[in-house]
Amino acid sequence: MAVASIVGEIAQNCLMTRTRRISRFITNIYDHELRPHGVNAPQFSLLVLIAKLGGATRAEIGRANYQDRSTLTRNLALLLAEGWVEAKVSEIGGRSRPIVLSQAGRGLLASAAPAWRSAQAKAQALLGAEGVSAVLDVADSLPLGEVVE
Repeated sequence: MAVASIVGEIAQNCLMTRTRRISRFITNIYDHELRPHGVNAPQFSLLVLIAKLGGATRAEIGRANYQDRSTLTRNLALLLAEGWVEAKVSEIGGRSRPIVLSQAGRGLLASAAPAWRSAQAKAQALLGAEGVSAVLDVADSLPLGEVVE
């Protein structure tokens, strides 16, 4: 099979390429709205996940967010540096230091919520009702923290 044929097939049909393009476009919508709050879309998403988990280890957060340890460490660094999350000393002892939302993080979520809502409305308009439903259905059906092999 000629390279041009392979490239044509992938360019037309590759789900990974298409979903990454959609992801980047939608992420830019959220980035634009959240920028005045000093946070970007991936950081905001991670902040929401930590709030939802109510405190979790780095490994638990990484599994819930489908991220490896090094990627998660990079993404958590700014949240920790800004004081939006904090590492607590584990009540059961050991080396585990659960990451929890700080008071500053709760304040950021509250102040940035209108910007998130604006981005959400723009993303929903872009995707349409069927697209939104499809995205939510696929996301909700993903196995927690597992990679399909």
